[in-house]
Amino acid sequence: MKFDKYEPGKFYDEYFEPGPLPRAQTELLVRSLHDLSDTELAQRQASAEASLLHLGITFNVYGDESGADKIMPFDILPRIVSAAEWEPLEQGLKQRIEALNLFLDDIYHDQKILQDDPIFKEVILSAKSFRSQCQGLNPPRKVWCHITGTDLVRDGNGVIHVLEDNLRCPSGVSYVLENREVMKRTFPQIFEGLNIRPVNDYPSRLLEVLLSLSNKASDDTQVVVLTPGPANSAYFEHSYLAMQMGVQLVEGPDLEVKDGFVHMRTTQGLKPVDVIYRRIDDDFLDPLTFRPDSMLGVPGLMEAYRAGHVAIANAPGCGVADDKVVYTFVPKMIRYYLDQDPILPNVPTFLCWIEEQREHVLQNLDSLVVKAANEAGGYGMLIGPASTEAMRNEFADKIRKDPRNFIAQPTLALSRVPVLIDGATCEGRHVDLRPYILNKGDEIFVLPGGLTRVALTKGSLVVNSSQGGGSKDTWVLGS
Repeated sequence: MKFDKYEPGKFYDEYFEPGPLPRAQTELLVRSLHDLSDTELAQRQASAEASLLHLGITFNVYGDESGADKIMPFDILPRIVSAAEWEPLEQGLKQRIEALNLFLDDIYHDQKILQDDPIFKEVILSAKSFRSQCQGLNPPRKVWCHITGTDLVRDGNGVIHVLEDNLRCPSGVSYVLENREVMKRTFPQIFEGLNIRPVNDYPSRLLEVLLSLSNKASDDTQVVVLTPGPANSAYFEHSYLAMQMGVQLVEGPDLEVKDGFVHMRTTQGLKPVDVIYRRIDDDFLDPLTFRPDSMLGVPGLMEAYRAGHVAIANAPGCGVADDKVVYTFVPKMIRYYLDQDPILPNVPTFLCWIEEQREHVLQNLDSLVVKAANEAGGYGMLIGPASTEAMRNEFADKIRKDPRNFIAQPTLALSRVPVLIDGATCEGRHVDLRPYILNKGDEIFVLPGGLTRVALTKGSLVVNSSQGGGSKDTWVLGS
């Protein structure tokens, strides 16, 4: 395979310097790929896809009438991050999670930051994901966000920005783990030549975090993964992580609250449950506390949680930090709670509920990216440069009717990574990165790498799997 016809273009290319010459971290990989014939490379791509299909790594798209599970498209050309690049990124993520955790504990208790900033108070109390039912809750170790997936992007100058935070039920780590296993078999010699940091200890680290939430000895602690069921888009991941951790996968009807404690129904009768890794949104956790029509949760669960009889990760109420309006205040949180400057910058953001900024957005819809505050998966979004006048008019009406629900950001020239096209040729495609962070309270661990999502459609900036995106393995070099 040769890169002599590859065009990095005007974007920051993560394989090549302008010129193009390979970057230091990709030089060995580029040399090794150069020695492979197009036929051999195409065979390795096909073999990788067959392995993923055999493993059953699937997701389903909400609204897809067929209801069929899909295999996430996978590209065998990895993304490589040098040790020098990773170190400040890792420190910045730890800083951000520490501040977000302190923020969550504050707003559900003394609300000091809201008293000091009336504007921010209005933002929080109007947030759809703020849960007044969670005020006064005291999660074990004061940890609210145990598992986080933080989306990062690199701009045209190579600067990494935080795009958004995901604290409710961040998904995708199963693809990271399985992609790595496939890549080890696809390029074994390259793996031997590079000092690539491992990711396969994530399930054991996740289990360690969950076990730390119980006062019992590890051997006596019963951990379960609570899933909405097979219809959920990330059900494969729920079952995969439960299997990797060696714990039970349960649905709401499998659990029962009795005498203030949570139990799991088994063939031997009720068995106590100590820790729940929930993959269900707050609204559906407990019909007695949140949505009364929920058939997914466990009646009485929140009462047991409030009494300290069960631990839940992530803690109920933490989804308020996913609100894209709240996101704009995270740098303020870092300064307020930690007295530090943010290591990782946010993407510049306009708040549509502020009149002056709203008018700027409405006048520049053709050049901005507009996002709904609480949508995910690439939904509720307008990419201005790729929009029609009718689409812009529609979004303008939505913004005017509910300005609190929208933000806008510049259209970033996202960095690109080569993608294999038709088994032989390479073209650049835009990418983001979702590292996964585990918070034990006294220790914050950042998985070295994360899920690189790639916009497989030429020219597209939307990387979400539900919108046709795919994934790549992410190699963080140890030195």
